Amino acid sequence: MTPFHFTEGKLPLLVSIPHAGTQLTPEVDAGLSDAARGLPDTDWHIPLLYDFVRDMGASVLIGHYSRFVIDLNRPPDNQPLYSTATTGLYPETLFDGTPTFAPGKTPTAEQRQGYLDHIWHPYHQQIQQELARIKAQHGYALLFDAHSIASVIPRLFEGRLPDLNIGTNDGASCSSAVTTAIQDVCSAQTDYRWVINGRFKGGYITRAYGQPEQGVQAVQLELAQINYMDETPPFAWQQARAAQLQKVLKPLLQAFLQQGKA
Repeated sequence: MTPFHFTEGKLPLLVSIPHAGTQLTPEVDAGLSDAARGLPDTDWHIPLLYDFVRDMGASVLIGHYSRFVIDLNRPPDNQPLYSTATTGLYPETLFDGTPTFAPGKTPTAEQRQGYLDHIWHPYHQQIQQELARIKAQHGYALLFDAHSIASVIPRLFEGRLPDLNIGTNDGASCSSAVTTAIQDVCSAQTDYRWVINGRFKGGYITRAYGQPEQGVQAVQLELAQINYMDETPPFAWQQARAAQLQKVLKPLLQAFLQQGKA
């Protein structure tokens, strides 16, 4: 199976969806713990939630493999992104701290090197190629990294997570004009709680490629899943909730497009 699905668009915008994949390698499939078997830390339904960006004309990149194989939003050297609890390039635990693999069933270092070579690197090469193509065509490029997570995970954060968690690497991955435009969209609505650079400031993708001084701006959005799906198995899509959330997501992306020109 190819490591990703890519659709080229006409806008100066690439939407990256690295954590919606559910494909497993044979050794990961054989080694998962009972708690991990249902792939609970997946960004469920995010391609469907953001399907409207195709009609807008954005390019879309979707990872096929589960983060339990390799996490596309972590650095290749596996250095931690946060000083607080997190998961790594090859997650050894679930978000709640439960082991990802049964005892003695963790993939080997050689197998994991293969995941890095054949899954992680191709995804990032596609990001780089598409941002370069967009920049050559438009003079600048915008990268929107789309994520979601359960709204309550005590190991990672206290209480319930805000509904919209915007990450700009503390302002380093995009211009102040982009941040202000996104903030204005969030402030104009009253249905969802939001925060900029709270618990989630942007993962490796946002931090690595957001270089506004070089004409590439990046923003991550971590959504609380309760606003568009059920957070318990089988993690069902909830159309009415999703449609309501899209009424904010669409103007947010439009604001990014309007203010993102370097």
